[in-house]
Order: sequence, then structure tokens, then C-alpha cells
Amino acid sequence: MTDTDMAPLDGRITTDRLDHVLAIGIDRPRKLNGFSPKMLVELAEAFTALERDEDAWVGVLFAHGAHFTAGLELDKVAPLMRERGSVFPVGTVDPLSLRPPIRTKPLVCAVQGICFTLGIELMLAADIVVAADDCRFAQIEVKRGIMPAGGATLRMVERAGWGNAQRYLLTGDEFGAAEALRLGFVQEVVAAGRQKDRALELARTIAEQAPLAVRLASSRISVDHGPHAAIREFNAQQARLMATEDAAEGVRSFVERRIGRFSGR
Repeated sequence: MTDTDMAPLDGRITTDRLDHVLAIGIDRPRKLNGFSPKMLVELAEAFTALERDEDAWVGVLFAHGAHFTAGLELDKVAPLMRERGSVFPVGTVDPLSLRPPIRTKPLVCAVQGICFTLGIELMLAADIVVAADDCRFAQIEVKRGIMPAGGATLRMVERAGWGNAQRYLLTGDEFGAAEALRLGFVQEVVAAGRQKDRALELARTIAEQAPLAVRLASSRISVDHGPHAAIREFNAQQARLMATEDAAEGVRSFVERRIGRFSGR
């Protein structure tokens, strides 16, 4: 019996630290990884752990089993949405990066099989997405009398443009990995079964860079507040980085013609 076979009926979120990478797993394959209220709490707690762990420099979000997620277990989650207006607990890091506290560390997402509703919104909130070639995407809230409230209405337009986003937001139609790549929703498509390994490869490459610089390089200031707001921050951010031990190591590695050995300080 595998660990996944032993997962609770209402699912769980797994975490596994691999050097400087924290792998966060969605684990409820018997229910197509549909999110129960318990899993939503645990996912937010895992993102909070990533943010607080000084030795975790990059996150990878993936799913156990054949599918990423069929979305929310709506009958159980809807009462929570009506009560608090969010599916995640107040005070934890928001996995959708919509409400503070916001994740600042880079996140690579691996998706496969069914990736509906919340699944699309989670991957669009990541920095890099690797998709298996068997992916089935759909934003089907309009078929349930509600709207996507986890960022799809913003980020699908941001990535693909108004018309391309509305094509799927307003119809709830399915689309595949090739279309997701064309629209900019995912950055790479790999053979099914390779998506997690490839995401970990990318995460490890990111973790080899200077972590403080990586966190600022992935900043969404320009997207959220416009290019002029980002430009105003450039000098101050660069000054902070230049004062770090990692920046000094970067200069030494350049002079010595070797790969930098960074500490995050």
C-alpha cells in the first residue's frame, strides 16, 4: 500500500523538503484531487511554511496521482466562501497571491490530467508552469452559477489578452496543453509523467542562484502597480542587494570564473 493509498478520505497536503526546494503535494487522487476544506487550510499552511523557512528558497506545487485537481468540493466549501469570503484562512500566505500576506519566494507548478477551476488559478498564481501533454483545462464556474474569484479573470487576460481569456471564461469550454502553451498559461509541455521531475529540475536551477536576488527578480510590482512603480524601486532594491554577502560572492565567482556559492545572506 502506498502513502497515497493511506491518505485521509478528505485528502491532505504533503510537504517534502529537498535541499533548498520545498515540494508541496495535493493528495486526494480517489476524488480527482478535489479540494476539501481541510486541504485548503493545509495548502495555505504549506505556503506559509515555505515563506517562513529560511532554508527553503523555491517551492514546487504538484499533485499526486493522475490529475492535478478537479477543483473545489463545492458543496462543502461554498458555506466557507459565504462565511468568510475566501477559501483560505485569514493570516496565512494566500496560495492564490491575491490577499496579503503574499508569497515572495519563487514557485514552479507541475500540472497533469484534469486541471479545472481552482487548479488553473493556482497554476496562474505560480511563476513557472510545467504541463503534462495529457492536461485538460477548464474554468467552469459559469456552469455553476458563480464566477472565478481566485484570479483567473485577471491573470488569463494578463497572459492571453482579453478575447482569448473571454473565449474560455465565458463558455467554460475545455482546452488542452497545446492551447495553454499558446495562450501563455503554461511555459513548458512535457510527456505525461515527466511534469514533476521537470518542475523540480527548474526549481533546483533557480535554487542555485542567489536567493535574495531571485525573490526581487520575481517581484510582481510592475504587473500589479505598473512599470513606473517598478522603476522607482530599482535603485533601492539594487542597493540592498549590493550590500549582501551573496552579492560579494557573486563578484568573487565572476573574478574566479566559477559558479557562485550562495547562502541567502
